[in-house]
Amino acid sequence: MVITVDGENLTINDVVRVARDGEEVVIGKRAVQKITRSRDVVERAVSHDKVVYGVNTGFGELANVRIGAKDLERLQTNLIRSHSAGVGQPFDKEIVRGMMLLRANALSKGFSGIRLVVIETLIELLNEGVIPVVPQQGSVGASGDLAPLAHMALVLMGEGEAFSRGERVSGSEALRQAQIKPVRLQAKEGVALINGTQPMSAVGALAVYDALRLIEDATIAAAMSLEALRGTRSAYDERIHATRPHRGQIDVAAALRRLLPPSEIGKSHINCEKVQDAYSLRCAPQVIGASLDTIRYVKRLLEVEINSATDNPLVFPEDDEIISGGNFHGQPVAVAMDFLGIALAEIASIAERRVNRLVDPKLSGLPSFLTEEGGLESGMMLAQYTAAALVSENKVLAHPASVDSIPTSADQEDHVSMGTIAARKCRSILENVRNVVAIEYMCAAQGLDLLEPLQTSEPLAGAKGIIRHHVKKLEDDRQLSPDIQTIVELIKTRQISAAVEEVAGSLYDHG
Repeated sequence: MVITVDGENLTINDVVRVARDGEEVVIGKRAVQKITRSRDVVERAVSHDKVVYGVNTGFGELANVRIGAKDLERLQTNLIRSHSAGVGQPFDKEIVRGMMLLRANALSKGFSGIRLVVIETLIELLNEGVIPVVPQQGSVGASGDLAPLAHMALVLMGEGEAFSRGERVSGSEALRQAQIKPVRLQAKEGVALINGTQPMSAVGALAVYDALRLIEDATIAAAMSLEALRGTRSAYDERIHATRPHRGQIDVAAALRRLLPPSEIGKSHINCEKVQDAYSLRCAPQVIGASLDTIRYVKRLLEVEINSATDNPLVFPEDDEIISGGNFHGQPVAVAMDFLGIALAEIASIAERRVNRLVDPKLSGLPSFLTEEGGLESGMMLAQYTAAALVSENKVLAHPASVDSIPTSADQEDHVSMGTIAARKCRSILENVRNVVAIEYMCAAQGLDLLEPLQTSEPLAGAKGIIRHHVKKLEDDRQLSPDIQTIVELIKTRQISAAVEEVAGSLYDHG
């Protein structure tokens, strides 16, 4: 499959296909025309010596400094070099691939005034597997993600560093290996390359994709816990959720009903004395559903953002004008990433409470810490500790980055978004949540084992079967970390959810 960039039609799924699966990228034919028309406007402005920000002026607080015609190329080259000031560990290659795709797509929209050859070269790097080394830290999210995008652009010029053929090499060596000619930037092109929200949006696009899939596993794990704890299905009754018609809540309740048809375990406690289950079981549709609604909202927002023009100034060929504005400001993405992080953190928070119930014999009716030789064996005691630690860490990470702002560029850029910080925090929360869900899977499967010979529902038996194929029942104390990591990989590769869907059908429509 080939992914076409035209500035209009890119989806989150397209980003994943390019970032993770290495799909080929091409520029749409109509986009070529828009790019050319936009560039013509810039070249006319230069030839007429018209004063245009970022074309023949300095940047930020230096916008009032006029640059002579003979220095316009040097101005753009200096911009990329000087703004390559990032620090810290490099972004994962999939994030940088996503960033490159998103930047090419935004430039293909036809409002950036950049030459076609620059976009073609960026796409060529992507298709040839030349991935710039981009430090994670250094962006305040306006004027866009300047530092990360500058490190990306360095490699276009044959500078900086890149990953190529499995090695970290100089930008010039990477281009040589791929037989790609470095670009000499001309008027407007440096500022067009680095004014934008693509790094934060690339992190966000992959995070929201993963979050939608993680909701499936969070729901399955919750259902397994309900069975292991011999809870009631009545709280998931369709009539209850129809009286409060939030889409996410309704969808999660419906998914739980599909996961929990009548089973031997369910029938074994129909006449028990328990009237209601704890909130972590009874309110799973309300809590997971609220997170699902948030994830869907963020997905819609990001699909607008990744098809937007986010640099400055913007070129309007129809009017032959170049206008300065602020589309580079990352606030929409920053707020969304904070919101997504909060929503994800809640999934882990309620999951940990179910884990706690599973390991506490007073709450579960199961052997202490899910081991039949409590005292001699500690069983899954520490699994709950780990889940608690991750939930607590998420509480720190969920503090919003978008409410902060530190002025930059001598107060010319006096309000910034911190969007990339928000996105990076969100990704860390996602990884923590995945670990907590894996722990819940591990404990719930053990709980179901301890209820045998009573059997769970067919969909959940499929989930447990996949887990047990890779992680054996805990008979004697052993390291739990490898078991948790194995289940994390099952989540990432969707093996558990796929086994469930073979029986119960698709749990959610991700659009």
